[in-house]
Amino acid sequence: MQPSREHSENHGLKSVGSHSLRQNSTGDKPAWVTAVKDKTLIYDIAVIGAGAAGCMAAIRAGHLGKKIIILERNDSIGKKILLTGGGRCNLTNAAHIDTFIKKFKPTGEFLRSAFFMFSNEDLMEFFRSRGLGLKIEERLRVVCATDKAFSVIKVLRDSLKEAGIEIAYGKRIISIKLHDDYFTLAAKDGSCFYAYKVIVASGGASYKETGSSGDGADLARQLNHRIVPFTPALVPLRAKETWAHALQGISLKGVRVTFYCKNKLIGSDAGEILFTHFGVSGPIVLDASSDVLSHLKNGEIKMTIDCVPHLSIEELEKSLKARSLAKSNAQIKNILQGLLPKTMAISFLSLLSLTPAKPANQLTKIEYRLIAANLKALPLTITGALALNEGMVTAGGVSLKDINPRTMESKVVPGLYFSGEIIDCRGPSGGYNLQQAFSTGFLAATNASQSL
Repeated sequence: MQPSREHSENHGLKSVGSHSLRQNSTGDKPAWVTAVKDKTLIYDIAVIGAGAAGCMAAIRAGHLGKKIIILERNDSIGKKILLTGGGRCNLTNAAHIDTFIKKFKPTGEFLRSAFFMFSNEDLMEFFRSRGLGLKIEERLRVVCATDKAFSVIKVLRDSLKEAGIEIAYGKRIISIKLHDDYFTLAAKDGSCFYAYKVIVASGGASYKETGSSGDGADLARQLNHRIVPFTPALVPLRAKETWAHALQGISLKGVRVTFYCKNKLIGSDAGEILFTHFGVSGPIVLDASSDVLSHLKNGEIKMTIDCVPHLSIEELEKSLKARSLAKSNAQIKNILQGLLPKTMAISFLSLLSLTPAKPANQLTKIEYRLIAANLKALPLTITGALALNEGMVTAGGVSLKDINPRTMESKVVPGLYFSGEIIDCRGPSGGYNLQQAFSTGFLAATNASQSL
């Protein structure tokens, strides 16, 4: 049985063979259910998914001398990578590994082996050694010096080619069967592939147009793994107040947001937020979204924005009065210069029933206190979040109880490994989740290769 030729990207990567899921001579079973007589048709490792985790897994295993195939449902690699960091690719974070483990709480300890085997320093060296410049930005985020996520894709594509990795595109895997010592992987188009080891790196369930539609969870469920339901994580939040919607596109940097449910503190963080036509987004909102959504079922969520976190309310009130005295003819909106964007200052004052053009020296003591109080705790009501597909990543996936953290191998099916977003392990924004994908892919490939 000779493999047919399959579609491959026009980048010099190898095209690959596959085998049809046709009926056998008896007509009762697909041919692939029977044993493969020609062992040359069996790959050492099949990797499902060509995202960050899958690409790194394949590259690592290829460097270890194994015969690898990537099975990718799209027509190119790394589609979701192109969306990260606003198209600039927030590749990783320059924080210490101990910080990584803390950021992934309560699941951080599960990732300890992965982060130490292939750290953020290792990942940065991987890309730098291949000619990609990197730079460290606010909150230690590491991005491409080119400010273009495609630069990352190019390095991965070239590394896959250099490692001799075969890629089959347009292959949505719908079934995995374990035989005595190898697996059969069936694709939706009727083709199938054989491998001694399998690494599932098919992503979560967000941004379905990139190929992350929960397929990996379906495959794991077929093989009796426990699945934690997917929920949106790192997702923008909806707010009730229409004034916030009208500020679409305006961002606030260096602010502190705090979330409450029935006056009970949920969480608080400082950084940048972004107003949208439906509510709020930005790094600190995205990072809090999972916790906020978990409390929403218990009652209304209140969010406050401290626009001037470095000053107390008393200090802020004195500062506002000093600004008024320094510019006796200044309008109220002008004494807010530097505290709020100009457009927001007008909306803010209107919200407080104050005329933006009113002379600042006519403000009463109560009005000064009103402005200061709202600059310190501008309230919003959170009503929900965007849909699961809109989350940067998803919470949920294969339960950590079914995965060996030292190898990423399944505890249920020997020879089956998991890496990346399919694992029920989520971190905050800032490059942490991409690092998790690269690290778990590297660890899974190392152990899968060494077990052959």
